[in-house]
Amino acid sequence: MTAWILAALQTLLFVFMAPLLGGWVGRVKCHMQNRAAPSLLQPYRDLAKLFRKHTVLAEQASWIFRGTPYIVFGATILTAAVVPLVAVQLPTAAIADVIVLVGFLALARFFTALAGMDIGTAFGGMGSSREMMIGALAEPVLLMAVFTLAMTASTTNLSEATTFTLNSGLVLRPSFIFAMLGLMMVAVAETGRVPVDNPATHLELTMVHEAMILEYSGRHLALIVWAGQIKLMIYMVLVANIFFPWGIATELAANDLAVGLAAIAAKLILLGVVLVVWETVMAKMRLFRVPQFLGFAFLLSLLGMLTHVVLETGG
Repeated sequence: MTAWILAALQTLLFVFMAPLLGGWVGRVKCHMQNRAAPSLLQPYRDLAKLFRKHTVLAEQASWIFRGTPYIVFGATILTAAVVPLVAVQLPTAAIADVIVLVGFLALARFFTALAGMDIGTAFGGMGSSREMMIGALAEPVLLMAVFTLAMTASTTNLSEATTFTLNSGLVLRPSFIFAMLGLMMVAVAETGRVPVDNPATHLELTMVHEAMILEYSGRHLALIVWAGQIKLMIYMVLVANIFFPWGIATELAANDLAVGLAAIAAKLILLGVVLVVWETVMAKMRLFRVPQFLGFAFLLSLLGMLTHVVLETGG
């Protein structure tokens, strides 16, 4: 029972700390660009304001448009429950693997694209088309990157694979370097960050995710924005705990959990700075160059798997 309570608390930590991570990224980005930085708590204020606002629905909105925010938010929470955050020996992380994780993310993307087309606006259809193109190219990269880890650890369970990497100690694996670079590139694409997308713009020629949710307001928009913040944290935690698992708790003792919480906080702070530096030095690319970007990410992930087969298994 204690393990299930800790698993629920870890998922709640995922949900309620994701806006704080978004606030950290936004604040560091403002400092990097010499702009006045908002408070770290600004995302919480924005969500509270959206929850207080009245929801406006189009007359032709079907149940798909009304239910998509709840489906997306629920699927994102289920994804967060699968990912080890503070500890690895938790039942929620043990009952699912990376295939389930990718399935939850694909479910959220599918309903978001349907909702974008449901109203019948030009922006919604355009954003849905672009999102599905990016998703079709990003999912194989994500699978290939995590399968490289799965082949090394002989399991597709994220908790067991993280434990294997942690117990292996500090080992230089070229396959992990390629897989990590591919995963980081697909994280940029999946979370709508520069150079693939820009979450701060509403320009017709550039927006992808924003075009699908342009008709949402009130609590519906709040749930989608919150789910996007959780998704960003999920990808950052995957990079932090899969390739740099040191500090994560292997026992459910209070001291180990405190060390695990401090370790993941430090790693997320550092990854947030890396993301901001990336977005500051990179420019938004044209939409038709995104397949080349994701194709290169797939090549890196494939090189990671091939490097594992050739160098680490003697194949």
